[in-house]
Amino acid sequence: MPTELSPAGRRPRVLHLTQPVDGGVARVVTDLVGAQLADGLHVTAICPDSPLAGQLRSLGAHVRHWRATRSPGASLVREVRQLARLLDEVRPDLVHAHSAKAGLAGRLAVRGRIPTVFQPHAWSFEAVGGSTAALALRWERWAARWAARVVCVSEAERATGVHAGITGRWAVVPNGIDPERFRPAPADTVRAGLAPLAGLPAQAPLAVCVGRLCRQKGQDVLLRAWNAVLRQVPDARLVLVGDGPDRDRLRAAAPASVLFAGTVKDASPWYQAADLVVLPSRWEGMALAPLEAMACGRPVVVTDVDGARESLPRSFAAPCVVPPEDPEALAGAVAALLLDPPLRTSLGDRGRRHVLSLHDVRRTARAVTGVYRDLLGTWPAATAPRAHAPRAAEDAEAQRTSQPVEPSEHRESIHS
Repeated sequence: MPTELSPAGRRPRVLHLTQPVDGGVARVVTDLVGAQLADGLHVTAICPDSPLAGQLRSLGAHVRHWRATRSPGASLVREVRQLARLLDEVRPDLVHAHSAKAGLAGRLAVRGRIPTVFQPHAWSFEAVGGSTAALALRWERWAARWAARVVCVSEAERATGVHAGITGRWAVVPNGIDPERFRPAPADTVRAGLAPLAGLPAQAPLAVCVGRLCRQKGQDVLLRAWNAVLRQVPDARLVLVGDGPDRDRLRAAAPASVLFAGTVKDASPWYQAADLVVLPSRWEGMALAPLEAMACGRPVVVTDVDGARESLPRSFAAPCVVPPEDPEALAGAVAALLLDPPLRTSLGDRGRRHVLSLHDVRRTARAVTGVYRDLLGTWPAATAPRAHAPRAAEDAEAQRTSQPVEPSEHRESIHS
């Protein structure tokens, strides 16, 4: 039965606003939109023209194109003006803004006139340093007043915001994945169908890292660790799945035992082909890749950043969690698991059960709908005033000296 949220007796109009349009953020938005449409909500998405826009439209969402760059810049005033006009046309009952750039432009355009959910998908001030980080943090502290809820994907992400001095009305909704899409399969069968693995010995230990090739995801740390892994597991292979701004630099630093698969439409065969999945991130909110890998019955090694421990069963901490930016610890954990097939099997089985019980995307979507229900009950949709384009643009101009920088992922997940 469709969820009844609107006090006006009609389906609520939910608007998802996103920039970026790839990686983990895009997958989170896609999953939420699909679940909300199935639940009877009226869903519109505003995002740049992209494959994501086409995918959301194919699900049945209304899609409006927003000409917005990934990071804040000189085009921000124009972007906020256009967004305010689109909001006037769509007249949503609730706006859900995803990631730092959409959170910036969306909150400037709405300024609290419509119930607004901001979901950072990892804080912008973690992605940068120095004065830029200070400006990003200043913005997040100030703009929290315009978010009816700040939805964090992990308790650790919420704690990071609190410790940074952000006074938000918080909700924690852990990320989820589709366990029907990500499911176990025999590794040898899957490997035979992946062209980049042609000629690889069937029994060669295989580690896989899925994610955007960028500083956030830490593939450079993994490459620094890889030679130490090879000293213990000489026939091991590593596959980096994804693309991004660090591709050429990573290729130049990679030994012959590292393969680059590039962008893939579906990452699940790569998880299924792996003996071990590695995500050496420098920061996250809660990455999707470990959840997807565990859903495929594969063990993971992750760095101890926001959301990492929360995404794993508690018993996984010792063999699977290492400090960020520590190649020696990362190499030790990866090599130990590649050399221990029984432990990998046990971790894979337990990991899938964990994801099924706590990180099914349907569970996530229900929790987000619960946030919407609380907000629409507080602010009746029929009386919510709308943003005004000229005033929103003036506010955008005023904020240009304190713009946050979008994290280099997302986001995104992403991969996020």
